[in-house]
Formats: sequence, C-alpha cells, structure tokens
Amino acid sequence: MASYNTLLISLADSILTITINRPDKLNALNKTVIEELGTAIDEVYNNKEIKSAIITGSGAKAFVAGADISEFGSMDGKALAQKGQDAVFSKIENSPKPIVAAVNGFALGGGCELAMACHFRLCSENAKFGQPEVNLGLVPGYGGTQRLTQLIGKGKAMELMLTGNMIDASEAKQLGLVNYVTTADSLLDKTVALLQVINTKAPIAIKHVIALTNLAAYGAADGLQKEVQAFGELFDTKDAKEGAAAFLEKRKANFTGE
Repeated sequence: MASYNTLLISLADSILTITINRPDKLNALNKTVIEELGTAIDEVYNNKEIKSAIITGSGAKAFVAGADISEFGSMDGKALAQKGQDAVFSKIENSPKPIVAAVNGFALGGGCELAMACHFRLCSENAKFGQPEVNLGLVPGYGGTQRLTQLIGKGKAMELMLTGNMIDASEAKQLGLVNYVTTADSLLDKTVALLQVINTKAPIAIKHVIALTNLAAYGAADGLQKEVQAFGELFDTKDAKEGAAAFLEKRKANFTGE
C-alpha cells in the first residue's frame, strides 16, 4: 500500500480503515488530504484483499471540521470543487465496495459532505453535522446540496444550508442522516460489526445494490429497468447458484465473487 502523510491506514479482516490524521487542524481537508484520500479510495477499488472500508477522523473532537480555509486564497474555486468531486467524493459514492463513515465529533462543510458521500453513516453521541458555507459567502462544493437533500428531504436541507446551523447526533439520527448513534468508545466496533456482516454477502450483488440504490437516489428514470437487467445478470452467476444451494441445504453460503 501507498504511504501517507495525512492518513492512517490499516487493513484487518478485509476492512480497510482510513483515518484522517490532522487532529491539530480538526482533520480539515487540505489539498494533501484530498489527494491522499483519492489514492486510498483507489486502493479500495483495486486491492482484492479489501472487501469494504471505513472513513473516520483522528481524535475525539472531529471527523472532519471542514475544508482548510487557509488554502482558499491560492486556489481556483471551480477547479477545487471539481477535483474534489472527481477524485474523492463521487469515487466514494460509486465504489463497488461499501465505504462507511464513522463520524466522531464535528462533520462540517466538506466533512459533512465526505460523510454523505459514503454509503451510510454511524456517529458518536458528540457528533455535530452542518453545511455552514453560507457563513463564508459560499455554497457546498463537494456535493452537499445534492446529497443532503437526498438524505433528509428538501425542507430541512434547505433550512440547514441557508442558516448554516448545526444539528446534533440525535437529530441526525431522527432525520435519517445517520443509521446509528453510539458511544465514542464503541463507534468503530459497531461499524466493523456491520461491515463484517456485509462482507459475508456476495460481492457482485453488493456492487449492484450500491449502483442501483445510487440510481434511485438521483431519480434515474430507468432505475427499474436497470434493476431487472442486474437481476438477470446475477441470476446465472456462481454466487447466485451457491446462495440458492446454501439456502436449500440450510448452511452458510461461501461466496467467491464469481
């Protein structure tokens, strides 16, 4: 695996844990973090030993407290947003392997957008979410307007982005922004436990579930037909035959990704 300056990477039980490691800056997204996240996500795509991944932040205060505003003066805004979306956020969303956010503390601006690009989210009790870009005279640039609206609905998303207000873990759970709220100590254990279950399922089926659910989230007109097509493609795979045989024989399926 590649070496990183701003990330901590560990692989255990087929789960890659990516920890953004700038605790003194509340793990803010600077140019190096974005580049290294892109490299780490490529590793998820290409390394056959990896079945799923977790993204989290270093320390107890923050997942990612936002973009590193100190770099804004030297950058082209459109290029900044485009590169982030192409190299990291869209790549996470479209990963054929599950990538889950374990949100420990602040997830603001780009941090909230990073969490929302993941396939689902867990958070600790002290987590805070928000898109405060209006306070800087900006809009979210890493997919926040689209994904927040998908996840919690137009009215509440509009309110949060227009006011710049934060919500706590409890409200995030109530709104459907996160799936689970845990203690800080049990956050990674709970996230790993969920991925261990997912990792026992057929990899080809997982890939298609992710792709089809993303189509639904963006309101694709041909989503139902794409589902029919995917079902047909999977029907004759070795994994589908193994799944049916295991069910009938009342045993655990052994999926190989074929």
